[in-house]
Amino acid sequence: MSVAERPEEEAAAAASPGRSLGPRDASPDEGVVEDLPLIDEKAVEQLTEGLISHYLPDLQRSKSALQELTQNQVVLLETLEQEISKFRECNSILDINALKRALKLQQKRQKEELEREQQREKELEREKQLTAKPARRT
Repeated sequence: MSVAERPEEEAAAAASPGRSLGPRDASPDEGVVEDLPLIDEKAVEQLTEGLISHYLPDLQRSKSALQELTQNQVVLLETLEQEISKFRECNSILDINALKRALKLQQKRQKEELEREQQREKELEREKQLTAKPARRT
């Protein structure tokens, strides 16, 4: 019997009622623990140890690299926080200097305005004095 004939026979047999299951047919209990072959515990242990010994060094190196990366990130964050603090301090100093310059400029303008006002008052007083006054008759 050829391989090409087999699927047809299996399909015909599956369609006929009351047929018996063959060795290649799936059992309704397939996957039940009782159907599993006995497993050699020592073989399982050796395979487990082999698997662990194969992957453990790489995993340990990865863990170490991640720990180093995490520590570097902590140092970087601390350094960044220090730099931000310095930046804020510099900005505060710049703000204070800008306020000082603004205050000096305001004081200068106020002084100039005061001097102009005093000059106007002097001119008004001088004009008053130069204004012709009628002579008193004696």
